[in-house]
Amino acid sequence: MGPVTAGVLQLLALTGALALVHIPLGTYMARVYSSQRHLRVERWIYKGIGADPDTEMRWPAYLRGVLVFSLAGVLLLYALQRLQGVLPGSLGFASIDPDQAFNTAVSFVTNTNWQSYYGEQAMGHVVQTAGLAVQNFVSAAVGMAVAVALVRGFAGSRSGELGNFWADLVRGVVRILVPLAFVAAIVLVACGVIQNFSGVHTVGQFTGGSQEWNGGAVASQEAIKELGTNGGGYFNANSAHPFENPTPFSNLFEIFLILVIPFALTRTFGVMVGSVRQGYAILAAMGTIWLGFVSLMMWAEFSHQGPAFELANGAMEGKEVRFGIGGSSLFAVSTTLTSTGAVDSFHSSFTGLGGGITLLGMMLGEIAPGGVGSGLYGMLVMAVIAVFIAGLMVGRTPEYLGKKIGTREIKQAALYILVTPALVLVLTAAAMALPTPGHSMTNSGAHGFSEILYAYTSASNNNGSAFAGLNADTQWFNTTLGIAMLLGRFVPMIFVPALAGSLARQTPVPVTAGTLRTGKPLFAGLLVGAVLIITGLTYPALALGPLAEGLA
Repeated sequence: MGPVTAGVLQLLALTGALALVHIPLGTYMARVYSSQRHLRVERWIYKGIGADPDTEMRWPAYLRGVLVFSLAGVLLLYALQRLQGVLPGSLGFASIDPDQAFNTAVSFVTNTNWQSYYGEQAMGHVVQTAGLAVQNFVSAAVGMAVAVALVRGFAGSRSGELGNFWADLVRGVVRILVPLAFVAAIVLVACGVIQNFSGVHTVGQFTGGSQEWNGGAVASQEAIKELGTNGGGYFNANSAHPFENPTPFSNLFEIFLILVIPFALTRTFGVMVGSVRQGYAILAAMGTIWLGFVSLMMWAEFSHQGPAFELANGAMEGKEVRFGIGGSSLFAVSTTLTSTGAVDSFHSSFTGLGGGITLLGMMLGEIAPGGVGSGLYGMLVMAVIAVFIAGLMVGRTPEYLGKKIGTREIKQAALYILVTPALVLVLTAAAMALPTPGHSMTNSGAHGFSEILYAYTSASNNNGSAFAGLNADTQWFNTTLGIAMLLGRFVPMIFVPALAGSLARQTPVPVTAGTLRTGKPLFAGLLVGAVLIITGLTYPALALGPLAEGLA
């Protein structure tokens, strides 16, 4: 079997698996967030945090819950890192420096999971499990809660109420993420991913001795790392490390975990608004972009350019031979089109155009299918923009799901879209203009510029993957990337509950002959076009980095 055929078969198997679980998982999540019943363990949690899960919240109260909870997470994770030297189970590691502790705390709370440290050489068991792994669960649940609040905004009528943040948060963890991660961890252990609390793990006998690595609860963290679109690896090599991702099957299974909840949430959306066709339209737009990017990536990486490429059956530099180009391309596209940031290959070693595809995937806003929760609400914001464009073309007040899209809604959607590009471009320009940040670049020219552009794109879009080749463990990058992650997560998130509240206060308008049918393929095509055009107009910097390198 040739490598191209193997890559296509992996794509078909992955698509089939996602299609198989789409309806049951999406419907189940809709029931979870619509249920009026509280489990016993959930009631214990509500009592412990002093929350009333039955109190309906308007958007300011819902947003306050998101921000207060996230701030508490940053402070707690920062404290754990600064105190690591005196904590049990630290494996002898010292406390983390202030700038790196700030960067890491912000990174994991914002669901970015950018890492400027070597995991196996810096973090002990307590920080890894009680700090990083816990944030993998709750940061994903926060994104899902905000997405559900926006869906309720479309489904609600004249109340302005969006549900209860604390109930949505707890249910997302207890009923969705924990059960799925438990099953996923068992599968990963069966694949060979390690799960222990040993100080060291002996790999085997080599020339004249043995090689030893720190062990840890890797499988359990790997499961939620992918399932929650987090991306932070237990080891520095991330999902290229054989302890995290040992076989081609585990590689494909981890890609499945990355995509399964974001794609299934479109079904949740359709069920909760009372029209599964609306969910299928969003799914079609996401799926079209994802499949298109996978095809482009495989073409870019399989294109033979000279004897070395032909002998290796493609661009094999920086890729694990056990995954090949097909598995590496699938992983790279899936991790950058979501907010995962996990890597099983060296993105800096991709071809010029291949590296540009990973960059463009993040620049789309990671909405195809995007992060857990954040992908759905990001695509719904783009849907608001798309119906506004359609309304301009026909001279009619735009409507979406029976709600009029007026001046207030368009301003909120536009601000949501503009925040991230502004962060990326301003911080990239500052890093290129100042003398000190440039010292961290391994390469010069277009590729060196891509290293800087990729870092700020990854941080501002809460992805967390690295182009590599850039030494980001400096005070400048730890601080500015941390700021980019904070602002990139929470400033756009402010506009989502605000938009949801504005929609929830409206009375649905009746469908007429002039209403745009947003559950049809025509709208899905319009949505894809709007996403690509807006991104292309927003990020001209692509021409200075990967495009210049690829065309050269």
